[in-house]
Order: sequence, then C-alpha cells, then structure tokens
Amino acid sequence: MVRGSTRPTSRDVAQAAGVSQAAVSLVLGDKWRGRVSEPTAQRVRQAAHDLGYRPNLAARNLRLGHTRTVLLVVPALTTEFFAGVYTGAARVAAAHGFGVVLYPSPEGIGPAKDPFHSAQAALDGVIASSMAADALTAIRGDQLPLVMLDSDPDGSLGAATVNLDIADGVHQVADHLLGLGHRDFLHLAADVPSWTFDVRARELAARLSAVPGTTLRTTRAPISIDGARTAAETALTSGTRPTAIVCDDDKLAAGAYKALRRLGLRVPDDISVTGLDDLALATAIDPELTTVRLDAELFGERGMRALLAVLEGREPDGGDIPVELVVRGSTAPPRAR
Repeated sequence: MVRGSTRPTSRDVAQAAGVSQAAVSLVLGDKWRGRVSEPTAQRVRQAAHDLGYRPNLAARNLRLGHTRTVLLVVPALTTEFFAGVYTGAARVAAAHGFGVVLYPSPEGIGPAKDPFHSAQAALDGVIASSMAADALTAIRGDQLPLVMLDSDPDGSLGAATVNLDIADGVHQVADHLLGLGHRDFLHLAADVPSWTFDVRARELAARLSAVPGTTLRTTRAPISIDGARTAAETALTSGTRPTAIVCDDDKLAAGAYKALRRLGLRVPDDISVTGLDDLALATAIDPELTTVRLDAELFGERGMRALLAVLEGREPDGGDIPVELVVRGSTAPPRAR
C-alpha cells in the first residue's frame, strides 16, 4: 500500500489484515486472548506496523473516561531519594501505557495548592508518601484509587500500602552498634510527623532497651544539615556524651558531623555516627557514612505495580521491601573512658 499524507486509521489496519475493526481494537488493546486467534493477532500487529498505525490514545481514553495518568505526591525534592521513587514508578507506568505526574508538596509536608481543576477528572490514581499525606486533602486525591508509601498498613488512607522494611533497618543499625560495644546512644530524630519516623524511634528504643546497661536520649531536628547541626550541638553540650549517634536520615548525619567537628570531636574515634537512606551524600562526607540502603527505585516500582493492581481489581503483592546496612568508616568500637 502506498502511504499518503493521511494518518492511517484502525479501518485501514482492519482492511489490510482482513479482519473487523473490533478485532483490531482487541489486538492493539492487548485484550485479544481467548477472542482472537494467535495467527490473526499477529496479522493485525504486522498490518499496523506496515502502515505505521498508532492508536489515538487521547481519543480512546476520552471514550473510556480514563487519562492513563497517575499523580505521585511526595515531599519537596530536597534529596534524590524521591527522584529515585519517581524513576521507578515512571518505568513501570510507561511499560503499561501510563504517565506519571510528579507533585512535590511545596512546603515539604502539609497542604498544597490543587494542581488540577478537578483531580478526579484529570487522574486515574494517586501514589502518595505518608510524609506528604496532607496534600491529598487539598487535591482531593484521597477520593481516587490510592496507594500509600511508607504508611501504617493498619491506618492507611489508601487501598494498598507499600513499605520499606524500616523496622529491620533500624534493627540492623542497633545490632551493629551494640556489637561494637556501644551502650550510650543519642537518637537524632527527624522532626516530621510521619509513620516512618515513628517506627524508627519505636524500634530503636525497643532494640536498645533489650540490652542491659544502655542509655538512649532523643533530640529532634528538621531534615536539613544546618538544623541537624544545631540540634546535635545542643544535645552534645548538655548531659552525658554518647558514644554513638543514630540519625533518621543521611542529611541529619551530615549535620551531626558538622556539630562534632565544631566541638573538636572526631568520627568515629570519639563518636560513631549512622544514617539511613544511603544517599550520594553518604560517600561524599569523610569518613564515609555507615547507613541503611533503601532501594528508592524499587520502592517506586512496587508503588506503581500496586496501583495497577488496584485499578484492575487485583490484590497487590504483599511484603515489605528489604533494606541493607552498609558499614563504612563512621562506626567503630567506643573509646575506653
């Protein structure tokens, strides 16, 4: 067939393949199994390829009432972690013909301005971090098919939750430091009202309290290097000095490094420091940071797969995503006092 300037249609494909337009729709919509034979499906695909036919997804979605667009709601992009979550979600979405719109809450957490006139009309579903859950109210995203990330499975707003095994990560940190001989701890905790940080505090306290002779103090800090430096410096200049600082986040650990340096203390000779995330920052500071590696891209992939399952009426895969302690130069046995 000689191609003209007119874009080929499904009718052209049907004529070239010798089938009905309904059969073309089934094959190109990947809904042909059990309704169209494999040789016929192959003939349709070949005809579409030869003609250069591309389905008009916008028109099809308008007819079906779907946009094949998903909103990913995250805190402000202050680290690369949520960029990794987006990358993983977008990869799976693209493989299934969906697009992902990234929506960082401008204030990091809390309400944010509705980016759509009507979220329900513009979106098929939402994936949201619990750290930015309040933004859902503003965009009415909690009225759409919803998957929550790092959220309490027993109290989630979503139809499904996807979590990293943060509790196990905290256990690995605590066991590593206890194994080195540390008994006096400072928890530099993220000053963010979020389930994931509540888990870190609870699990750390529980793990350490099981070992006789341990002490644990907690000080809270915003997730920023300067905020963590100020909080750590205040904590280190009051009360008993710890031998190890357990940080909820690698940025908090970097702030702790700065506080220790200002006080003339060395890592890990005087005080060991651990983080949680394994951001690029972890290997940029000296000594390199012992931290828990969280697979952000896999997190995003699992979130998108869970949303696809919800949209299709299936049960999403269960189980938390494993995490891994990466031991580097920031931890060592405590110095004898």
